[in-house]
Amino acid sequence: MSEGVRLNKYISEAGVASRRAADRLIEEGKVTINGKPAVVGDRVYEDDIVAVEGKRISKVEEDIILVFNKPRGITCTSNPEDKDNVIDFIGYPKRIYSIGRLDKDSQGLLLMTNNGELANQVMRSRGEHEKEYIVTVDRQVTKEFVKGMSSGVPILEDRITKKCFVEKIDDFTFRIILKQGLNRQIRRMCEYFGYGVIKLERVRVMNIKLGKLKEGRYRDITKEEREELYRELGL
Repeated sequence: MSEGVRLNKYISEAGVASRRAADRLIEEGKVTINGKPAVVGDRVYEDDIVAVEGKRISKVEEDIILVFNKPRGITCTSNPEDKDNVIDFIGYPKRIYSIGRLDKDSQGLLLMTNNGELANQVMRSRGEHEKEYIVTVDRQVTKEFVKGMSSGVPILEDRITKKCFVEKIDDFTFRIILKQGLNRQIRRMCEYFGYGVIKLERVRVMNIKLGKLKEGRYRDITKEEREELYRELGL
């Protein structure tokens, strides 16, 4: 670290907050370097002592990456005022947060980590990382519906979804693979065609699969999953 590391990156790699949130903490005067108030753009060197809200932090030595099978009703927030927040539900002994979000009414695979840089890499839309879902709807899945869903759907005033893979599983269930993550995207796509979503489950993010993990449980990713994930992210 002879040339130092940007302070927001250091805070992110310590698992405290994303770079953007770290900048806000700095601007609010909640960060110090060697006891002195920090400013946005500061760099951290090897022997520096960084503290956030008076608590010393350090870069994470090992990335924690968990696969969590989120039940419906759990929210992807660390806000303790939300009684349904995912952090309290999991009760993990170290500081972690979710990589991306999964709607409160949705369930399935949610990745959790302590590494802000890793989370940012996974969530960057330009990376076009695949996310796979199994969806149950309230009307029969027709060929026309599958074709329409896969061809691009206008869900916001100025947004049309990217073309994607959609496959019928049975009369009321389909599989969809997205490479983008607009707010409530699948539900809005279905609504455009007059369909209501009964169940929405994420079963894969990139190379990480939910598999047979029970609802409400979590597991560490395997060595092989970790290596492949890093390869896909270019880390």
